[in-house]
Amino acid sequence: MGEIVNKVQESGLIQLDMATFKPNMERIGIDLAPQLWQGLVLKEQDFRSWIKSHDWESYRGKAVFVYCSADAIVPTWAFVLVGSSLQGRAETVVIGSETDLEKELIRIEIDRLDVTPFKDGKIIIKGCSDIPFPAYAMDRLVQRLQPTAKSIMYGEPCSTVPIYKAPKTVK
Repeated sequence: MGEIVNKVQESGLIQLDMATFKPNMERIGIDLAPQLWQGLVLKEQDFRSWIKSHDWESYRGKAVFVYCSADAIVPTWAFVLVGSSLQGRAETVVIGSETDLEKELIRIEIDRLDVTPFKDGKIIIKGCSDIPFPAYAMDRLVQRLQPTAKSIMYGEPCSTVPIYKAPKTVK
């Protein structure tokens, strides 16, 4: 009986797990609806008083999304004022939905990836992961890796789907 050989390891394939990019930061939302007068409009003076008295330190190091759950027209400056108040406290701020925040956190994680070890590599991106918005995450990761990779595949080493193959260079 022969020696057991790891053909995947010998093939030079580089495996990358999507779970690596799953954000683990605490998330919190700030809903502007409670600041609306009669649930309809924002009064600037009242809103600025709330901004001055609100405990912004409680958001330190957290990922924050700022939204309004009420069906009201909230001026852009109100969202920006909240974002400005979070500056230097919250780790990440997104004006939008919780989904927008999740995608931004994934983008940040993927953008942190050092692509140097993947230069001219044959990369397999492991698909089975509990990362939120896997199609978005996969697309961002391929965009990040494609300029340096020789090939990118999706799935498991025994069953991959080709995503990208670098054009052959003429010598």
